[in-house]
Amino acid sequence: MPQALVTGANRGIGFELTRQLLETGYTVHATYRSTKGGLADITHPLLHLHKLDVRSDDAIASVASLIEGGLDLLINNAGIADGRWSSVEEIDFGVVSEVMEVNAIAPLRVTRGLLPALDHAEGAKVVMMTSLMASIADCHSGKSYAYRASKTALNMLTVAMKNELLDRNISVILIHPGWVETDMGGPRAPLRPKESVEGILDRIHEQTLDMSGRFVQYDGERLPW
Repeated sequence: MPQALVTGANRGIGFELTRQLLETGYTVHATYRSTKGGLADITHPLLHLHKLDVRSDDAIASVASLIEGGLDLLINNAGIADGRWSSVEEIDFGVVSEVMEVNAIAPLRVTRGLLPALDHAEGAKVVMMTSLMASIADCHSGKSYAYRASKTALNMLTVAMKNELLDRNISVILIHPGWVETDMGGPRAPLRPKESVEGILDRIHEQTLDMSGRFVQYDGERLPW
């Protein structure tokens, strides 16, 4: 029976990922930072809940110690938005640092902490939930300074470790979920979480070692770096 770990699983895309993975037969380790959110309403024998601050190596190690056997799928989904400042003068650099820590560095921390479990599986996959806003080529409107930069950094960190993970039979994929109607995406977003996650899981299931390091949208469209 395959095992997955999803960070930031208490709401939005992470919650829907957890729900659909359970439906397809995965044992799911779902993490949340402070509140369980929608996870509190799920009763399922294959669901394991873990309180986790993805910025803490000790907390990551504690969760890793609770996973028995190999981890077939790691989805680094946890992330935060920035201040949506309207000008450079308004930027709060404390917020910038927090966004970079959570969105770019934490996924690397989590991946490193779970490498023993990923090594134990055969052909494990690591998913980095990124964004089209990470694309330098696509940055026409500007703004969203910290969020854009954090996701671009995440893309580079992921590609930088691609070859190392390939040597361990682990594939990585960078996925843009689309503009989704969540707390972060807002009510005007055209895409529902269910549709986005169906596409995300299709991309995960088709992923092979030869595809490692690709940057794609939930529907399979290749995105410009």
